[in-house]
Amino acid sequence: MYNKGLYNDWVPKPVQLLLIVLLLAVVMPLGGVYTGNISYLANGTGAMTEYFMWANYATTIGMGACMPIVLRMKMRFKVRDKMTVLLVLLGLLSYLNSTTYDPMIFVFSSLLIGFLKMMVTIELFLPLMAMIGNRGMFYGAFYTFVLVLNQVAAYYAADISIRYNWQHFYVMASVACFVLALIHWIFMHNKYFALKVPLHYIDWLSVLLFMAAFMFLAYVFSFGKQQDWLHSANIINAGIAAFVSFALLAIRQQTLKRPYLSFKIFTKNNVRHGLFMLLCLGMFLGTTSIQNTFAVGVLGYDQLTNAKLNLLMIPGLILAGVTAVFWFKNDIPLKMYIFSGFAAMLGYAIIMYFSMVLEFSYHYWYLPMFLKGFGMGALFISVWFYTLDKLEMDEMLAAIGLVLVWRTFLAVGIFSALYSWFQYRFQVMAIGDLAVYMDGMTVTPQNVAGNMKLIQLNAILVASKKIFGYIILAGIFILIYIFTHHFGKERFEYLRFIRMLTGKSVIARRRLREKRKLLEEIKDAAGPAL
Repeated sequence: MYNKGLYNDWVPKPVQLLLIVLLLAVVMPLGGVYTGNISYLANGTGAMTEYFMWANYATTIGMGACMPIVLRMKMRFKVRDKMTVLLVLLGLLSYLNSTTYDPMIFVFSSLLIGFLKMMVTIELFLPLMAMIGNRGMFYGAFYTFVLVLNQVAAYYAADISIRYNWQHFYVMASVACFVLALIHWIFMHNKYFALKVPLHYIDWLSVLLFMAAFMFLAYVFSFGKQQDWLHSANIINAGIAAFVSFALLAIRQQTLKRPYLSFKIFTKNNVRHGLFMLLCLGMFLGTTSIQNTFAVGVLGYDQLTNAKLNLLMIPGLILAGVTAVFWFKNDIPLKMYIFSGFAAMLGYAIIMYFSMVLEFSYHYWYLPMFLKGFGMGALFISVWFYTLDKLEMDEMLAAIGLVLVWRTFLAVGIFSALYSWFQYRFQVMAIGDLAVYMDGMTVTPQNVAGNMKLIQLNAILVASKKIFGYIILAGIFILIYIFTHHFGKERFEYLRFIRMLTGKSVIARRRLREKRKLLEEIKDAAGPAL
């Protein structure tokens, strides 16, 4: 009656692994928009770029909203029925995106895609976790695969948009989902994962409040610069709506017998430090907007060449994954691995600081992008591992949605919005400083018009360089913080001593491990979901 696997017993194990990898390759990069073709979406639909930035955030918010209920959804339906329906729905949503010109449809379809995508991907992590065993090694292998896959998908989204048009990539994704639905209807077993549980215990109002709070906040991050932040009534109203929605969500959790979210884990020391480090990671990842401005606006790269820059991160990502597997296999404390990740990010910022010149050549990108790839891979793996360590499983599952949204949406969105605001302000200041040369001697009145483009480009370079300078200063303090923090020590020494003093029997510990095994696997799988 129950089967904890995914496929029928007659399917060979290598074929099962191949099907899992194939499903991951299609579903993991799936989204409402792709970073490689946002400019083509804006040109093709005539809508502002900010709508598609909002849609990009919406995918992450949908995944975070689904995470607290994913276990109950998993145990409610038969595996084959659920996977087939989800893949068909994902295919229909991708096809809808290929036929519409309304940007709001992209926003809401992205939210639904993220929600449904989370239910699919959680099914794939459990068998992979069982194959690899060690949670840290699993993170090292899986994050590397997912991050590399995302860079490749962004590149091909841009390439196909140039060769044909932006609709083609959505059609291809839709067809791939339909084909996978048919394949998995044939090969998957038609049994429940475990004891069937009801869905009426899910508080859907809390799910809607969660989505509303972060979607309003995503609107603020996306449209803030375009509407001049607090000078816009829409931005102020959206900020108030986000605050009220989240306040109602938090209050409602106090009245529920089975709360949708739990805030207890945020009292844990490792969770607080982990969230701070994820915020620091967002500070470095937010520089993507500055990098794109420099590459496209100053150096004049087309969108495909700009997308190729992200492919240069792949060697660094692979090295970070290999290093992580070695690190966790030998149970080495996390401190120096996390330190190396932030050091690589700081090295990227330093190189970019000195690279803000008009004569920058393409081959100069190799080293900074390698460092960025290594830093991103190392920190996604190690910081997430540290944040989820030493937590009660029930509490973790009830708060994992907030942690996912914090890591992938809030941390990056906050700094991206800040950088866009500072870049505009610094450009205005730079143009004011450069105006001293338009005095009739250095630049004559007759030549002002011909030099305006050069003055504007130099203003952008000055603004970008100043932002990178502040990032470098912050990065130095982050390295000092990492070096003085006690990563790994409590995990490998203190807790073992406490367990020895408690005197629990071998049988009792074994029963406890078996009872929590499923929840542990779900928690481990939640990390690579984004």
